[in-house]
Amino acid sequence: MLCQHCKKNTATVNYVEIINGDRFESHLCEMCYAVLCGELNSKSNNDAWADLFGVNTTAQKVCSVCGTKFSDYERTGLLGCASCYDMFKEELMPVIQRIQGKVDHVGKATNNHDDFGLHRRLKTLQEQLEQAIKERRYAEANRLNKQIKEITKTLYGGGSND
Repeated sequence: MLCQHCKKNTATVNYVEIINGDRFESHLCEMCYAVLCGELNSKSNNDAWADLFGVNTTAQKVCSVCGTKFSDYERTGLLGCASCYDMFKEELMPVIQRIQGKVDHVGKATNNHDDFGLHRRLKTLQEQLEQAIKERRYAEANRLNKQIKEITKTLYGGGSND
């Protein structure tokens, strides 16, 4: 469709206005729209349209280090560099929260004081104990056995006095 104003360029902007129940439509090219209705690429105009239609303007953010756009992350799920995390922090936090359940990094093993960490440590010590007994390293086996008892006592409470 050609622009209704200049009748030369392809119409890229469809402008509809309803006044007192009467509908007025204009199909304009970008240049005619800019002249007649204001600058098409103005920041305030784009924000107003974005708010009106729910378009995400954060997709225009660009990392100053690697040039990755937030829209690239949304499309691929990959960031370009470590600086992207700082640049897109505001947008990434809800995504990280939704995926991982929390936004604070605690590492793989945390500090081994939670139940899961203690169970992992217990299993590791039991494997080391078996290996020490097979290799007849009884002093080390005794030390490992004491550590196993302490962890078992912590996990299951009380414990026996063997």
